[in-house]
Formats: sequence, C-alpha cells, structure tokens
Amino acid sequence: MKKIFLYSLAVLASVILASCNGDYDDWAQPQHNPQEEAITIPGFTATQVVQSIDCSNVTTDSVSIFTLSEAALPEGFTLDNARLEIIPQGEDNAIKKTVNASIEGKSAVADLSEVIVSFYGKRPIAHSFVAHVYLNAVKNGDAALIDAGKFNLEMTPKSPFIDSNYYMVGLMTDWKLSPDFKFTHSDADVYEDPVFTLVFTTKEDDQYWKIIPQGNVDTGNIWAVENEPKGVVGVETDGDDAMSGTLLTTTSKGEKANAGKIAKAGTYKMTINMMNYTYAIEQIADYYLVGALQSWNEKDMSCLMTAESAMVLSFTTKWTGGANLKIWKDSNFGDWNNAFGSAAGDGVSDAEGKLKVNGGAIVCPEKNAYYTFSADFSTMTYKWTKLANQNPTEFEYVALIGVDGKWNDGDDIDLKQVAPHNWYKANVEIPDGGFKIRADHKWRDDGNWGFSKGQNYENKGTLITSGVSGNIPVPAGTYNIFFNDITGAYAFIEVK
Repeated sequence: MKKIFLYSLAVLASVILASCNGDYDDWAQPQHNPQEEAITIPGFTATQVVQSIDCSNVTTDSVSIFTLSEAALPEGFTLDNARLEIIPQGEDNAIKKTVNASIEGKSAVADLSEVIVSFYGKRPIAHSFVAHVYLNAVKNGDAALIDAGKFNLEMTPKSPFIDSNYYMVGLMTDWKLSPDFKFTHSDADVYEDPVFTLVFTTKEDDQYWKIIPQGNVDTGNIWAVENEPKGVVGVETDGDDAMSGTLLTTTSKGEKANAGKIAKAGTYKMTINMMNYTYAIEQIADYYLVGALQSWNEKDMSCLMTAESAMVLSFTTKWTGGANLKIWKDSNFGDWNNAFGSAAGDGVSDAEGKLKVNGGAIVCPEKNAYYTFSADFSTMTYKWTKLANQNPTEFEYVALIGVDGKWNDGDDIDLKQVAPHNWYKANVEIPDGGFKIRADHKWRDDGNWGFSKGQNYENKGTLITSGVSGNIPVPAGTYNIFFNDITGAYAFIEVK
C-alpha cells in the first residue's frame, strides 16, 4: 500500500507539472468547471466535523466544517484556496454557490448564511445541502485542483425570530390588546419584508408602550415568556422617550424588555424592523397644497389637506387656473427641494401616480371641474376622483357663530374662501364654550354645520349639516380654522 501511495503522489507531481501551461493563471478562484479538472489523491479527503449548522446560534465569525486527512505532498507543494461548492440536496442541476474555507476547514458564518438565503430565503428553517470540498496544490505559483470529497450538511440561515404580526399595548390601551393598535404588514413573507407599521393617536402626554407578538396572543397570554423567543418586545431603559432605537425581548432567560414612552400627545407612525430589532417613531405632520390655488405663494398656508386617515389626506375643490399643485409638509413649507410632487415629472395629469420628494407639478386631469385630490403617504401615491355633483351649492359667506357665547345675527366671524368651497381664517381666539359654522349669516339646513350627537372632539374630522347638528366643543386657545363646505371636513390647528 505504501508503494501505491508513493506512486500516487508521483502521479500528482507529474500532473501538476503538466497542467501548468499558463492557460489558467488565476488560482485564487475555482475553475469554471472544476469537476472536470480535479484530481483525487488516495487517502486525502475532507472529513466532516459538523452535521448541522444554525447560523443564528454560532457565536464566532467562522465555524469548523471539515478537517483534511494527513497526506504527504511532493516536495515544494503546499495547499491553498480551499472552498466549498454547495447545492441543495437532491437538486443536482442547481447553480452551485462557492464559499471560501481555510485549510483548517473553517468558513465564515455570514457567507454560509448568504448561501442559504440565496436558495431558500431568510426564514430560519433548516435545509439540507451537499457540500463539495476543493482546494489547490501549489508550487512556484502554479496550481492543480484537488477534489477532497463531498458530504451532506444541514444549515439554517442567520435570522432573528420574527412573528407574523405585532400589537402595541400601553396606557393608551389600558395595557389591553386592541385591534386598533395592530401593526400593518405587506403580503410578503416576514423574513423578506420584516417591516411593520402602526399609526396611532395619544390624547395625553407620557404614554408608555410595549409590543406584543402574535405568538403571545395565540397562547392566550399576551405577557407570556415561557414560549421564548416569543416574548414581550420593548426597550432597554424603562420610560425611554427616544423616537428611535433598539428593541429587545422579554424571555424565560431573564431578559426583560421595558416600556418606551411617547412624551407628547399627538398622532404618530411607528415603524419596527424585526430583522434588526429597531424602531422609529415620527409624529404625523400637517400637509398643505401649494400651486395655482394660492398662486404658488411659498408663505400662504391656507390650503390644508384634510385627513381621510392618519396617512391619507385629501383636498376637494374646483380646480381652476393651471389646476396644478405640489405638497409641502408643515415643517418644510417654503423649501422647494422638499416639496412632494409627481415622480413621473412636471405637468403630469394622470388620474393616479407616484409621489416623490422634489417631484414635478401634479395637474388635475380636467380643468375647471370638481375633483378630490388624495395623497397616501404610506404608499407614496396619489389619485384624482371626480365628484358626481359638479354643481354644489354656492355660499357667499361661511362663518363661525357662537364664539364666546355670541349667537346673535351680526356675531358671525367670517372665514375667507381661499379656493372654491374651502374656507380659512388664521389666529382665531376661541374661549371656553362651543360654536357652530353657518352659511350666509343665517340658519339654513344646508348650511348649518356642527358635531353629530355623541361625537367626541378631535381637532380634525367631519361636521354634519342639518337642523340637529350640535355645538363644536373646541378647547380654549388660538387656532387656524379650515373648513370645506362640500365634504364637511374641518381642521382646527392650534397656534402655539
């Protein structure tokens, strides 16, 4: 046997010398078809040292996969450029993925995880692969390819636990589960799209919150930790009011997620990325139109978009003149580089389209017609909807009545019509007590707007018009008043 082994090594040396003809010089990379060129050496094989690898549980940067058996090489030869060619088990025709390895048989965990993801995605499920070991025998810069054998290997990608959905609980929900505080998610697999969003409103300052995974809900105990890692999600420091940061999970291992805090009352959007366990909170802003309606005046904030929901806003009017517009967020009003417009370019009059920052002017599909323009800032899209009634009732005046208890004719505080059927007045001082909005300084059923019975006060919403509408209980303060007499949409923006 010894003579046979020595003979094999001599053959190896002769093959190496014969194969080094200069046709292939980059020995740092495997040949395109290494199986056709590879040489086997009797007694020289890669021996598997691990049957299964869960990349999420490996605490080091690399993991040992194989060892090379002892085998003498002809004098002057060294081993170099070890690598694994990996395909899913049973998929012989799959495109092979190459992972570098050390001569000691170690590969980077990140590289292995990337290979798994390329075949099966990021979900942390074990999959079976065939790993084929190749390396080079090198002398004087020339190399021959060595086939060290193959073996089966089970691998799981490096991914955190991500549940199918999440809920916010806190002071605003009385620490109970509420469907109104369920995060939204796309239809994609959570490991392909790990981002969840929630739009919510707090009516008081200092509102504490935590996040409950769907797994806890399914167990019937939202505070469960025994089914780790499906524990309660929160922040490291109790009462942390940061608007972004890192999330962690309460588990049976003794790790504890504390409550975050929303410092100021308002409407917010929370975005959580469960692939990297981070969160970001932003307060929902007010958005204004700028364009032909207000002569493209970069100081005129009279055309407020009203809320259909926290992230969907609209403006209804007769689109006269150029019938064109852009949108400014309140904090960026006057900054043309941060105006939202059409992603398709300037002057687009399509019925719907995509929004982008610093986009082009958006134009109504039909000039001198009544349309509702809607913008969805959760999807960054917009659309135009033509009104069925193209002849809405016209009013000469729309005014506040009952401010400071003054209900007599002549006590009306007139609003200004800034666009057809859109009324506005800035810096109105409102003392305690309610008021209503009426048309043409008289009580008429089609122009007598107020709250419906049992309607709770919100600074934005919709008024009804009829003889049974109730007073609007606006808290004392100074407000910019916005009102649309077609839709009944109102907004009372407090001036601070």
